[in-house]
Order: sequence, then C-alpha cells, then structure tokens
Amino acid sequence: MSDDRPLAILLMGPTAAGKTDLAIELHERLDCELISMDSAMVYRGMDIGSAKPSPRELARAPHRLIDIRDPAESYSAASFREDALREMRQITAAGRVPLLVGGTMMYAKRLIEGVANLPSADPAIRAELAREVERGGLVALHDELSRIDPEAARRIHPNDPQRLMRALEVFRASGLTLTELWHRQRPETFPWKLLSIGIAPSDRGLLHARIADRFDAMLTAGLIEEVAALRARGDLHPGLPSMKSVGYRQVWEYLDASGDRAHLRHRTVVATRQLAKRQLTWLRNWPELRWVDTQCGDALGDVLKFVREFGS
Repeated sequence: MSDDRPLAILLMGPTAAGKTDLAIELHERLDCELISMDSAMVYRGMDIGSAKPSPRELARAPHRLIDIRDPAESYSAASFREDALREMRQITAAGRVPLLVGGTMMYAKRLIEGVANLPSADPAIRAELAREVERGGLVALHDELSRIDPEAARRIHPNDPQRLMRALEVFRASGLTLTELWHRQRPETFPWKLLSIGIAPSDRGLLHARIADRFDAMLTAGLIEEVAALRARGDLHPGLPSMKSVGYRQVWEYLDASGDRAHLRHRTVVATRQLAKRQLTWLRNWPELRWVDTQCGDALGDVLKFVREFGS
C-alpha cells in the first residue's frame, strides 16, 4: 500500500554531534526548510550557551522556532508540538520539506505521538514534592514512581527533577499514572511520512572531546558574561526551565559561589557528557532510525542517499 503523506525529515543527535552544520548543508542541497527542535534555542538572549546558529548561519539557512520566548516564560513539549505542526503545515503547503533538527528528544516524541490529556499544574502538590526532595532527595521520588508507575520510572532518569515531579504530580492530582493516561489516548496517524536520522561519531571519545572543545569556545565567546547579563535582569531564577539548561545552570551556580573557572569547566563538561549519554539512549530506542556516523565517510552523502531511498 502506497504512502501518499508528504515527507518530513527528523535530524537528531547528541549535543556537539554536528547537527546544525549538517542541517544547513541539507537546506542548501534539498528543497527543505529548517525547524529547530531545541529547548534552549527557543529563548531570546540565550545564544552562546545554547550553541544557537550564528546570524551568518541563520542568513544561509533560517531556522524556525528560535528566539520565540523570553527566558522568564515556560515552554513545554506540548507548546513545541503545536508550534512545530503549524510550521510544518506552512512549509508543506509551500511545496517544501520540513526538516526538524535538534537534540530535545522529548519534543520529537511528543510531536509524533501527541500529548496526553494531563491535569493542569497544581502549585500545592508541586510545593509538597519540592519539600520531599529537600527531605529525601530525588532518589526517594524515583523510588515512589517505580512503585506506582514502573514504566514511567524506566523512562525518567533519577536525576531529572522536572519530569519526576510532573509524573508524581499527575498521579496525586488525578489518581492515574502517566502510563495509564497515555494508554487511554487514541493513537493518531502522524500527517507526514517521517524519515528519522540520527547522527553521532562512533567513537565516544571523539564526542567527549568535541563537547569539551565547544564549552571552551563558549567561555571564550563570553558565556559567563551572557549568564551574568541574564541574572542582572532581576526577573530570572535558577528554577526556571530556561535556566536549568545545561551550561546555564552551572554558570549561574558559579556566579553564586564565586568559584574557579576550572571547576566550572569540569562540572559543565561532565553534565554535558551525561546529557549526550541520555540522548544516545533515546536514539538507540528510536523506531526505524537511520544512523549516520559523522566520524567516517561523507555524512551529507549518507543522508542524501537515505532521502533518495526513502522517497523511492
């Protein structure tokens, strides 16, 4: 049975894998328009630490869904899905191919699978969960989630406070687990025929070196000064989703403690490696993913080959 849905491309990979460079090349070689799929790049004024494409790169290949929120505002996977679907419809209507590029895997998952009908945030429940974290740490919350919703606990990392607290908040507010609520959703057919591509070097040591080199470049480019300017606004705090982004969180804490740059570098590089590991775990479980090894051969050529094969 033929699939007459329009084509869309999903280009994913761990941080520092080279997604932006490859996406720009694809924009110039294919009839595609780029949509950013990055939870930090949505925020204005967060340019260096998010590795946001430079003005020169954006002139070559405009990215949609960059600089669409103030850092004081929240932005969820549900918000991304709504925005991305709108942009994808516009791109397809113009006869072009949407190419979504980024490493925020939850955005990709929610885009394709939809968003469950979850209860609204409850400040009282969230405050109680925060107190429980102070008393027993995140491990206690993860243990509780493992008892009530083992499937969600396997998906959510023990050191991911935002998702842990949300999962428990949903249960306490509704009496139903995240897994139960998702299973009640009617499955939707995604409106696009989706080519999913994952890029990463096969040598993890090379990826770790790229992570360290990129953070050094961020420091040289003025990351500390960027975060200091954000702090100086007076309306931002470490609990905001924007300021929890890897790099911004560590620099904020460095400015609070007046620590040394060597310690800042070590902490941020380690946190970024951990992020990359989580991203790779997501990708290893991604259905029908085509892998491109950026360390060997011609990555652009490999992707173009996948596109030709997928469309035939």
